[in-house]
Amino acid sequence: MKLQTIFCSLLYLLSAVFRATADEDSSSRSSIIFTTLGRSDYAFDIYTLPISDRPTTANEIKITDGESVNFNGHFPSPSSSFLSFLLRNQTLIQSPGPQDSRDPPPLQLIYVTERNGTSNIYYDAVYYDTRRNTRSRTALEQHGAEVSTRVQVPLLDLNEVNGGVISMKDKPSLSGEYLIYVSTHENPGTPRTSWAAVYSTELKTGLTRRLTPYGVADFSPAVSPSGKYTAVASYGNKGWDGEVEMLSTDIYIFLTRDGTQRVKIVENGGWPCWVDESTLFFHRKSEEDDWISVYKVILPKTGLVSTESVSIQRVTPPGLHAFTPATSPGNNKFIAVATRRPTSSYRHIELFDLVKNKFIELTRFVSPKTHHLNPFISPDSSRVGYHKCRGGSTREDGNTQLLLENIKSPLPDISLFRFDGSFPSFSPNGDRIAFVEFPGVYVVNSDGSNRRQVYFKNAFSTVWDPVREAVVYTSGGPEFASESSEVDIISINVDDVDGVSAVRRLTTNGKNNAFPSVSPDGKWIVFRSTRTGYKNLYIMDAEGGEGYGLHRLTEGPWSDTMCNWSPDGEWIAFASDRYNPGSGSFEMYLIHPNGTGLRKLIQSGSAGRANHPYFSPDGKSIVFTSDYGGISAEPISTPHQYQPYGEIFKIKLDGSDLKRLTQNSFEDGTPAWGPRFIRPVDVEEVKNEQCAFEDCHWLNEMPNQRDRGAALEPDKVQCGV
Repeated sequence: MKLQTIFCSLLYLLSAVFRATADEDSSSRSSIIFTTLGRSDYAFDIYTLPISDRPTTANEIKITDGESVNFNGHFPSPSSSFLSFLLRNQTLIQSPGPQDSRDPPPLQLIYVTERNGTSNIYYDAVYYDTRRNTRSRTALEQHGAEVSTRVQVPLLDLNEVNGGVISMKDKPSLSGEYLIYVSTHENPGTPRTSWAAVYSTELKTGLTRRLTPYGVADFSPAVSPSGKYTAVASYGNKGWDGEVEMLSTDIYIFLTRDGTQRVKIVENGGWPCWVDESTLFFHRKSEEDDWISVYKVILPKTGLVSTESVSIQRVTPPGLHAFTPATSPGNNKFIAVATRRPTSSYRHIELFDLVKNKFIELTRFVSPKTHHLNPFISPDSSRVGYHKCRGGSTREDGNTQLLLENIKSPLPDISLFRFDGSFPSFSPNGDRIAFVEFPGVYVVNSDGSNRRQVYFKNAFSTVWDPVREAVVYTSGGPEFASESSEVDIISINVDDVDGVSAVRRLTTNGKNNAFPSVSPDGKWIVFRSTRTGYKNLYIMDAEGGEGYGLHRLTEGPWSDTMCNWSPDGEWIAFASDRYNPGSGSFEMYLIHPNGTGLRKLIQSGSAGRANHPYFSPDGKSIVFTSDYGGISAEPISTPHQYQPYGEIFKIKLDGSDLKRLTQNSFEDGTPAWGPRFIRPVDVEEVKNEQCAFEDCHWLNEMPNQRDRGAALEPDKVQCGV
């Protein structure tokens, strides 16, 4: 009997331990959401126009399939031995079916895509069907087409290439059986140094070689027609100084097979492309007139190659910006460029006739009020490709887009999502999300349902009260405002928005009060305020506001901001420029609510940024946004980013275990860490909006207009014809 009792007691204890472990495992799983500037509205697909015909909507073909975001394409040589192997190998792809001898060969494309929650490089072959007297684009848009019209293959096994590390991929080229591209999967170990490097992967074996030296950042690789050389825009080992305009790069060439014999050939140049083994085109900003123009560099036929031995000449004239040039092997008649003309608010693709020295417009005839980016030319010089918004809404069905876009997380216990809205925050039990659109504050269920506006004026930042579950706090007033602007801390009862006391103003002093965060017992709010001339931190009564209790937490001639209170009440995390006030460089600090224990958690370095800290539900880690990973692509090749290349990171409170969670060339920010584990699948919302994004702001300012003090207004445009 005693043995039975002991046995039962052991079983009980074991089951209790199991339950406790299960509960601990369950409670350790959580979700992080963040915002990417403009990304949910890009909806990029790759299109092509024939060069010989006058461009029309009838002869523009959308090559990619409308899934996720597709950009930076490359037309491979149809004679590629690997592509022939790929199309013949029935174990790799599904055959498109028997082809009529009258059918032209497939339109083949290699490109970057962000589908399935991560960045990868895909190969598509799109077949024409002359027997149905229709182009493949028509068949692609018809559900239930009689024949398969698309072959689609991811070219990289990301686990094999990256060693399981999630990374960004960019600017692919195919040379024989080797894929040349940019990847960010290796951490250089130095803060604010770019992770971008050029790699070569043998596609049949998956063998990958780094071509960029360690300690150097390379962008925009271009392979010579023979495949012998690769040219890159290189940032050397310089640290990034936070510029949002053109990146100061130099052009290097090296042997494609192993990255050796690396030589600098151009100082101050970007986006190289080859026309033959000794001639490259690139863009740079002219020192004489400030126009961004295309230049040509000619390498010597014999002897050593260096910046002193090459010949450089300007190709495109002043009077417009011309950049991201594209060439076709052996074609000395024309190049393709993206342009910004003084008469247009849009980026367009044009040809530049190298013989007649004149521009030939292309995309303006097809989509005059759409931005077109990063042209590329087919090997036979018959087509030009580019990417743009696919038109209409951001989703092909016309009435939904993604509220939560799942991003593959490097941490198995954390699901990671890009959120379609600014300054998101989770409710106490994680079932609702508050967020900002300019103007207004909104609330939506975490499954995408019941979206509604709860505040109708301009506001920024949101945080939920941990005790009063329906109360959300925000900063009511203009964002990015000066110290003298009036911004107030506001509480909103989101379940009583029609009530008399649904919206309450907790500060009324006419100063800039923002970024509230509530203590875990719901009694106090920490926020930043300019009430004494500088942006410092204060703590006030959460229900009554500043009139019911207020004390100053930090003091000094700097900006302490973006504060967040830990779940255990012990710490307040915040961003501050106190290391160099007014420099724009923000680092992350911790302080106890009683003003003791101040310490720096993240060292950003000169001009660096570590912003928007947010505690994990267990209070042991912080998620934040930072430019710690430097810059990942040439800025001119992407839409405008106000604070470019911020990524999402996490770190423990003792400063250990710093991990990069996102990898892209966009601006990620305002993360929030919620208590629930959201299944790592996309969540759609009903939202019928036009695709919209901003072009690089410095392209809006034309040099001759700037001299007259009449720069073009920044444009936020809607994509579509």
